Amino acid sequence: MRIVFYCQHVLGVGHMFRSLEIVKALKDHEVILVTGGAHVDFDPPANMTRIQLPGLMMDEKFTRFIPLEEGAEVDDVLVRRLRQFKEIMAEQRPDIFMVELFPFGRKKFRFELLPILKKVRRGEYGKCQSVCSVRDILVEKKDMQRQVERVHGYLNPNFDHVLVHSDPDLVRLDETFPGVDGIVPEVHYTGYVARKPDPAETEQLAVELNLGNTPLVVVSVGGGHIGRDLLRGALAASPILNETHPHRLAVFTGPYAEEDEFQRLQKAAKVYPHITVKRFTKRFLAYLDLARLSVSLGGYNTTMNLLATNTFGLMYPFLQNREQNMRARRIEEKGGLKVITQDDLGPERLVPLMREGLDRKAEPLNLNLDGGPNSARILEAIHAAG
Repeated sequence: MRIVFYCQHVLGVGHMFRSLEIVKALKDHEVILVTGGAHVDFDPPANMTRIQLPGLMMDEKFTRFIPLEEGAEVDDVLVRRLRQFKEIMAEQRPDIFMVELFPFGRKKFRFELLPILKKVRRGEYGKCQSVCSVRDILVEKKDMQRQVERVHGYLNPNFDHVLVHSDPDLVRLDETFPGVDGIVPEVHYTGYVARKPDPAETEQLAVELNLGNTPLVVVSVGGGHIGRDLLRGALAASPILNETHPHRLAVFTGPYAEEDEFQRLQKAAKVYPHITVKRFTKRFLAYLDLARLSVSLGGYNTTMNLLATNTFGLMYPFLQNREQNMRARRIEEKGGLKVITQDDLGPERLVPLMREGLDRKAEPLNLNLDGGPNSARILEAIHAAG
Protein backbone atom coordinates (compact mmCIF):
# COMPACT_ATOMS: atom_id res chain seq x y z
CA MET A 1 0.00 0.00 0.00
CA ARG A 2 1.24 3.46 -0.87
CA ILE A 3 0.08 6.48 1.13
CA VAL A 4 0.60 10.17 0.50
CA PHE A 5 0.22 11.84 3.91
CA TYR A 6 -0.16 15.64 3.95
CA CYS A 7 0.84 17.37 7.20
CA GLN A 8 1.15 21.15 7.47
CA HIS A 9 2.18 22.59 10.83
CA VAL A 10 1.92 26.34 11.37
CA LEU A 11 2.80 27.07 15.02
CA GLY A 12 3.84 24.06 17.12
CA VAL A 13 5.31 20.71 16.07
CA GLY A 14 2.72 18.41 17.62
CA HIS A 15 0.89 17.76 14.35
CA MET A 16 4.14 16.61 12.76
CA PHE A 17 5.19 14.23 15.52
CA ARG A 18 1.72 12.70 15.85
CA SER A 19 1.74 12.06 12.11
CA LEU A 20 5.20 10.51 12.35
CA GLU A 21 3.98 8.00 14.93
CA ILE A 22 1.29 6.90 12.49
CA VAL A 23 3.89 6.63 9.72
CA LYS A 24 6.06 4.41 11.95
CA ALA A 25 3.08 2.13 12.60
CA LEU A 26 2.69 1.79 8.82
CA LYS A 27 6.13 0.17 8.66
CA ASP A 28 5.04 -2.45 6.12
CA HIS A 29 3.81 0.21 3.69
CA GLU A 30 5.31 3.06 1.67
CA VAL A 31 4.51 6.54 2.97
CA ILE A 32 5.27 9.82 1.23
CA LEU A 33 5.01 12.56 3.83
CA VAL A 34 4.25 15.92 2.21
CA THR A 35 5.08 18.80 4.54
CA GLY A 36 5.02 22.55 4.12
CA GLY A 37 5.99 24.19 7.42
CA ALA A 38 9.26 25.15 9.09
CA HIS A 39 11.98 22.52 9.25
CA VAL A 40 11.61 19.94 12.02
CA ASP A 41 14.58 17.77 12.92
CA PHE A 42 13.70 14.08 13.17
CA ASP A 43 15.00 10.70 12.05
CA PRO A 44 12.73 9.57 9.20
CA PRO A 45 11.33 6.04 9.43
CA ALA A 46 12.73 3.63 6.84
CA ASN A 47 9.36 3.33 5.10
CA MET A 48 8.96 7.08 4.62
CA THR A 49 10.01 9.61 2.00
CA ARG A 50 9.60 13.25 2.99
CA ILE A 51 8.85 15.87 0.36
CA GLN A 52 8.90 19.51 1.44
CA LEU A 53 6.72 22.03 -0.35
CA PRO A 54 7.86 25.69 -0.44
CA GLY A 55 7.53 26.70 3.20
CA LEU A 56 4.61 28.58 4.72
CA MET A 57 3.78 29.50 8.29
CA MET A 58 1.01 31.72 9.63
CA ASP A 59 0.90 34.70 11.97
CA GLU A 60 -0.17 34.18 15.59
CA LYS A 61 -3.79 35.05 14.76
CA PHE A 62 -3.83 32.50 11.90
CA THR A 63 -4.99 35.17 9.45
CA ARG A 64 -2.17 35.50 6.91
CA PHE A 65 0.56 33.41 5.33
CA ILE A 66 4.24 34.04 6.03
CA PRO A 67 6.66 32.58 3.43
CA LEU A 68 9.68 30.87 4.95
CA GLU A 69 11.88 31.67 1.96
CA GLU A 70 13.54 35.04 2.48
CA GLY A 71 12.16 37.61 0.05
CA ALA A 72 9.51 35.28 -1.40
CA GLU A 73 6.10 36.61 -2.37
CA VAL A 74 3.09 34.80 -0.93
CA ASP A 75 1.26 34.48 -4.27
CA ASP A 76 4.33 32.95 -5.92
CA VAL A 77 4.74 30.44 -3.08
CA LEU A 78 1.09 29.39 -3.37
CA VAL A 79 1.43 28.77 -7.11
CA ARG A 80 4.64 26.78 -6.72
CA ARG A 81 3.23 24.68 -3.87
CA LEU A 82 0.14 23.64 -5.82
CA ARG A 83 2.15 22.85 -8.93
CA GLN A 84 4.59 20.68 -6.98
CA PHE A 85 1.74 19.00 -5.07
CA LYS A 86 0.01 18.00 -8.31
CA GLU A 87 3.29 16.61 -9.63
CA ILE A 88 3.78 14.53 -6.47
CA MET A 89 0.31 13.02 -6.70
CA ALA A 90 0.62 12.30 -10.43
CA GLU A 91 3.96 10.56 -9.89
CA GLN A 92 3.07 8.61 -6.73
CA ARG A 93 -0.55 7.60 -7.58
CA PRO A 94 -1.22 6.55 -3.97
CA ASP A 95 -3.74 4.03 -2.73
CA ILE A 96 -4.64 6.39 0.12
CA PHE A 97 -4.37 10.17 0.34
CA MET A 98 -4.39 11.12 4.02
CA VAL A 99 -4.80 14.73 5.15
CA GLU A 100 -3.97 15.89 8.66
CA LEU A 101 -6.70 18.13 10.22
CA PHE A 102 -8.33 19.64 7.12
CA PRO A 103 -11.22 20.36 6.75
CA PHE A 104 -11.74 20.59 10.53
CA GLY A 105 -8.91 23.12 10.51
CA ARG A 106 -6.24 24.54 8.16
CA LYS A 107 -8.96 26.17 6.02
CA LYS A 108 -6.38 28.63 4.60
CA PHE A 109 -4.70 25.67 2.90
CA ARG A 110 -7.78 24.77 0.90
CA PHE A 111 -6.13 26.58 -2.04
CA GLU A 112 -4.01 23.45 -2.57
CA LEU A 113 -5.99 20.71 -0.87
CA LEU A 114 -9.34 21.11 -2.64
CA PRO A 115 -7.85 20.87 -6.16
CA ILE A 116 -5.98 17.70 -5.16
CA LEU A 117 -9.02 16.16 -3.44
CA LYS A 118 -11.19 16.85 -6.49
CA LYS A 119 -8.65 15.19 -8.76
CA VAL A 120 -8.58 12.17 -6.42
CA ARG A 121 -12.36 12.00 -6.61
CA ARG A 122 -12.29 12.09 -10.42
CA GLY A 123 -9.82 9.21 -10.46
CA GLU A 124 -7.03 11.21 -12.05
CA TYR A 125 -4.47 9.52 -9.79
CA GLY A 126 -5.90 6.03 -10.12
CA LYS A 127 -7.89 4.18 -7.49
CA CYS A 128 -7.35 6.21 -4.35
CA GLN A 129 -9.31 6.87 -1.16
CA SER A 130 -9.11 10.10 0.84
CA VAL A 131 -8.82 9.95 4.63
CA CYS A 132 -8.90 12.77 7.18
CA SER A 133 -6.67 12.43 10.27
CA VAL A 134 -7.86 14.61 13.16
CA ARG A 135 -7.02 15.04 16.83
CA ASP A 136 -9.46 14.72 19.73
CA ILE A 137 -10.39 18.36 20.36
CA LEU A 138 -11.14 21.01 17.74
CA VAL A 139 -10.63 24.75 18.07
CA GLU A 140 -13.82 26.64 18.85
CA LYS A 141 -15.28 29.09 16.31
CA LYS A 142 -17.44 32.17 16.88
CA ASP A 143 -20.06 30.96 14.41
CA MET A 144 -20.15 27.21 15.00
CA GLN A 145 -23.09 26.59 12.68
CA ARG A 146 -21.18 28.17 9.83
CA GLN A 147 -18.13 26.09 10.72
CA VAL A 148 -20.19 22.89 10.66
CA GLU A 149 -21.61 23.77 7.25
CA ARG A 150 -18.14 24.58 5.93
CA VAL A 151 -16.67 21.30 7.20
CA HIS A 152 -19.55 19.27 5.78
CA GLY A 153 -19.17 21.08 2.46
CA TYR A 154 -15.51 20.12 2.15
CA LEU A 155 -15.56 16.76 3.95
CA ASN A 156 -18.60 14.93 2.63
CA PRO A 157 -17.95 15.21 -1.14
CA ASN A 158 -14.20 14.67 -0.91
CA PHE A 159 -13.36 12.17 1.83
CA ASP A 160 -14.09 8.49 2.40
CA HIS A 161 -13.06 8.10 6.06
CA VAL A 162 -12.21 10.14 9.16
CA LEU A 163 -9.70 8.89 11.75
CA VAL A 164 -10.22 10.54 15.16
CA HIS A 165 -7.13 10.20 17.34
CA SER A 166 -8.93 10.05 20.66
CA ASP A 167 -10.31 7.66 23.24
CA PRO A 168 -14.04 8.43 23.45
CA ASP A 169 -13.91 7.60 27.17
CA LEU A 170 -11.99 10.88 27.59
CA VAL A 171 -13.16 13.08 24.70
CA ARG A 172 -15.67 12.46 21.92
CA LEU A 173 -15.56 14.34 18.63
CA ASP A 174 -19.15 15.57 18.99
CA GLU A 175 -18.17 17.51 22.13
CA THR A 176 -16.23 20.02 20.03
CA PHE A 177 -17.84 19.43 16.63
CA PRO A 178 -21.64 19.45 16.89
CA GLY A 179 -22.06 18.33 13.29
CA VAL A 180 -20.90 14.73 13.72
CA ASP A 181 -24.32 13.36 12.76
CA GLY A 182 -24.02 15.09 9.39
CA ILE A 183 -20.68 13.51 8.50
CA VAL A 184 -21.02 11.16 5.52
CA PRO A 185 -17.57 9.48 5.55
CA GLU A 186 -17.15 6.68 8.09
CA VAL A 187 -15.73 7.91 11.42
CA HIS A 188 -13.22 5.69 13.26
CA TYR A 189 -11.84 6.30 16.77
CA THR A 190 -8.23 5.14 16.84
CA GLY A 191 -7.30 5.80 20.44
CA TYR A 192 -4.66 8.38 21.32
CA VAL A 193 -1.45 8.40 19.31
CA ALA A 194 1.25 7.95 21.94
CA ARG A 195 4.77 6.71 21.42
CA LYS A 196 5.81 4.18 24.06
CA PRO A 197 9.16 4.64 25.82
CA ASP A 198 12.05 2.40 24.84
CA PRO A 199 13.49 0.87 28.05
CA ALA A 200 16.95 0.55 26.50
CA GLU A 201 17.00 4.21 25.48
CA THR A 202 15.81 5.26 28.95
CA GLU A 203 18.49 3.12 30.60
CA GLN A 204 21.21 4.58 28.36
CA LEU A 205 20.13 8.12 29.20
CA ALA A 206 20.09 7.28 32.90
CA VAL A 207 23.72 6.17 32.63
CA GLU A 208 24.69 9.35 30.77
CA LEU A 209 22.95 11.69 33.23
CA ASN A 210 24.27 9.79 36.26
CA LEU A 211 21.28 10.85 38.34
CA GLY A 212 21.64 8.34 41.13
CA ASN A 213 18.76 8.99 43.52
CA THR A 214 18.40 12.64 42.49
CA PRO A 215 14.97 13.29 40.97
CA LEU A 216 14.80 14.73 37.47
CA VAL A 217 12.40 17.54 36.56
CA VAL A 218 11.75 18.17 32.85
CA VAL A 219 10.48 21.55 31.63
CA SER A 220 9.22 21.85 28.05
CA VAL A 221 7.12 24.07 25.79
CA GLY A 222 6.76 22.09 22.56
CA GLY A 223 7.97 23.96 19.50
CA GLY A 224 8.93 27.07 21.43
CA HIS A 225 6.86 29.74 19.70
CA ILE A 226 5.03 30.21 23.00
CA GLY A 227 5.72 29.37 26.64
CA ARG A 228 8.43 31.87 27.58
CA ASP A 229 6.74 32.73 30.90
CA LEU A 230 6.66 29.06 31.89
CA LEU A 231 10.35 28.58 31.12
CA ARG A 232 11.34 31.70 33.07
CA GLY A 233 9.10 30.72 35.97
CA ALA A 234 10.53 27.21 36.27
CA LEU A 235 14.10 28.51 36.02
CA ALA A 236 13.47 31.00 38.82
CA ALA A 237 11.74 28.42 41.03
CA SER A 238 14.29 25.62 40.67
CA PRO A 239 17.17 27.12 42.73
CA ILE A 240 14.77 27.83 45.61
CA LEU A 241 13.30 24.32 45.41
CA ASN A 242 16.79 22.85 45.25
CA GLU A 243 17.60 24.14 48.73
CA THR A 244 15.12 21.71 50.31
CA HIS A 245 14.51 19.24 47.47
CA PRO A 246 17.73 18.62 45.52
CA HIS A 247 16.93 17.77 41.91
CA ARG A 248 18.18 18.08 38.36
CA LEU A 249 16.31 20.40 36.00
CA ALA A 250 16.36 19.74 32.24
CA VAL A 251 14.83 22.63 30.29
CA PHE A 252 13.87 22.33 26.61
CA THR A 253 13.00 25.65 24.98
CA GLY A 254 11.75 24.16 21.70
CA PRO A 255 13.47 24.47 18.30
CA TYR A 256 11.64 27.68 17.40
CA ALA A 257 12.45 29.67 20.54
CA GLU A 258 13.91 33.09 19.75
CA GLU A 259 17.69 33.11 19.90
CA ASP A 260 17.85 36.04 22.35
CA GLU A 261 15.53 34.26 24.76
CA PHE A 262 17.43 30.98 24.42
CA GLN A 263 20.72 32.74 25.22
CA ARG A 264 19.11 34.51 28.17
CA LEU A 265 17.91 31.24 29.67
CA GLN A 266 21.24 29.51 29.12
CA LYS A 267 23.07 32.37 30.80
CA ALA A 268 20.73 32.22 33.80
CA ALA A 269 21.19 28.45 34.08
CA LYS A 270 25.01 28.53 34.05
CA VAL A 271 25.02 29.80 37.61
CA TYR A 272 23.39 26.57 38.79
CA PRO A 273 25.13 23.23 38.17
CA HIS A 274 21.87 21.30 38.54
CA ILE A 275 20.17 23.08 35.59
CA THR A 276 20.68 22.46 31.85
CA VAL A 277 18.98 24.34 29.02
CA LYS A 278 18.74 22.89 25.50
CA ARG A 279 16.58 23.67 22.51
CA PHE A 280 15.52 20.16 21.64
CA THR A 281 16.28 16.49 22.15
CA LYS A 282 15.36 13.48 20.06
CA ARG A 283 15.26 11.53 23.34
CA PHE A 284 12.52 13.60 24.97
CA LEU A 285 10.42 10.53 25.77
CA ALA A 286 13.37 8.95 27.57
CA TYR A 287 13.81 12.13 29.62
CA LEU A 288 10.15 12.00 30.63
CA ASP A 289 10.44 8.30 31.40
CA LEU A 290 13.24 9.11 33.84
CA ALA A 291 11.56 12.21 35.27
CA ARG A 292 9.85 12.44 38.64
CA LEU A 293 8.01 15.57 37.46
CA SER A 294 7.18 17.35 34.21
CA VAL A 295 6.39 21.08 33.93
CA SER A 296 5.01 21.84 30.48
CA LEU A 297 2.50 23.34 28.15
CA GLY A 298 -0.44 21.11 27.28
CA GLY A 299 -0.03 20.10 23.65
CA TYR A 300 -1.37 16.76 22.39
CA ASN A 301 2.01 15.08 22.07
CA THR A 302 3.44 16.21 25.40
CA THR A 303 0.25 15.08 27.13
CA MET A 304 0.45 11.68 25.45
CA ASN A 305 4.11 11.41 26.44
CA LEU A 306 3.11 11.96 30.08
CA LEU A 307 0.42 9.31 29.87
CA ALA A 308 2.72 6.82 28.11
CA THR A 309 5.44 7.23 30.75
CA ASN A 310 2.99 7.61 33.67
CA THR A 311 4.89 10.75 34.77
CA PHE A 312 3.09 13.31 36.90
CA GLY A 313 2.93 16.77 35.37
CA LEU A 314 2.23 20.38 36.17
CA MET A 315 0.54 21.51 32.96
CA TYR A 316 0.13 25.09 31.79
CA PRO A 317 -2.42 25.02 28.95
CA PHE A 318 -2.23 27.46 26.05
CA LEU A 319 -5.47 29.41 26.44
CA GLN A 320 -5.86 31.02 23.02
CA ASN A 321 -8.29 28.18 22.30
CA ARG A 322 -9.93 25.44 24.38
CA GLU A 323 -7.97 22.44 23.15
CA GLN A 324 -5.15 22.19 25.68
CA ASN A 325 -7.19 23.35 28.67
CA MET A 326 -10.11 21.00 27.98
CA ARG A 327 -7.88 17.93 27.63
CA ALA A 328 -5.73 18.84 30.64
CA ARG A 329 -8.76 19.44 32.89
CA ARG A 330 -10.23 16.06 31.93
CA ILE A 331 -6.98 14.30 32.82
CA GLU A 332 -6.62 16.35 36.02
CA GLU A 333 -10.04 15.09 37.14
CA LYS A 334 -8.70 11.54 36.79
CA GLY A 335 -5.53 12.28 38.79
CA GLY A 336 -3.05 12.25 35.90
CA LEU A 337 -1.72 15.81 36.29
CA LYS A 338 -2.30 19.22 37.87
CA VAL A 339 -3.30 22.25 35.80
CA ILE A 340 -1.46 25.49 36.59
CA THR A 341 -2.23 29.03 35.43
CA GLN A 342 -0.40 32.29 34.79
CA ASP A 343 -0.90 33.17 38.47
CA ASP A 344 1.12 30.09 39.48
CA LEU A 345 4.30 30.97 37.58
CA GLY A 346 5.94 33.12 40.25
CA PRO A 347 8.36 31.35 42.65
CA GLU A 348 6.09 31.89 45.67
CA ARG A 349 3.47 29.58 44.11
CA LEU A 350 5.47 27.47 41.67
CA VAL A 351 8.02 26.25 44.23
CA PRO A 352 5.41 24.58 46.50
CA LEU A 353 3.58 23.22 43.46
CA MET A 354 6.79 21.64 42.18
CA ARG A 355 7.57 20.31 45.67
CA GLU A 356 4.14 18.68 45.88
CA GLY A 357 4.48 17.38 42.31
CA LEU A 358 7.76 15.63 43.14
CA ASP A 359 5.93 13.70 45.86
CA ARG A 360 2.95 12.70 43.70
CA LYS A 361 2.39 9.75 41.43
CA ALA A 362 0.29 9.94 38.28
CA GLU A 363 -2.83 7.82 38.46
CA PRO A 364 -3.00 5.20 35.67
CA LEU A 365 -5.90 6.30 33.47
CA ASN A 366 -6.32 3.14 31.36
CA LEU A 367 -6.89 5.13 28.18
CA ASN A 368 -6.34 3.67 24.73
CA LEU A 369 -2.88 4.92 23.73
CA ASP A 370 -2.49 2.64 20.69
CA GLY A 371 -3.62 5.21 18.13
CA GLY A 372 -0.64 4.62 15.86
CA PRO A 373 -1.02 0.84 15.40
CA ASN A 374 -4.82 1.15 15.35
CA SER A 375 -4.63 3.79 12.60
CA ALA A 376 -2.42 1.47 10.56
CA ARG A 377 -4.88 -1.42 10.95
CA ILE A 378 -7.82 0.77 9.95
CA LEU A 379 -6.00 2.03 6.86
CA GLU A 380 -5.10 -1.53 5.88
CA ALA A 381 -8.74 -2.55 6.22
CA ILE A 382 -9.86 0.47 4.18
CA HIS A 383 -7.42 -0.43 1.41
CA ALA A 384 -8.40 -4.12 1.47
CA ALA A 385 -12.10 -3.24 1.19
CA GLY A 386 -11.26 -1.15 -1.85
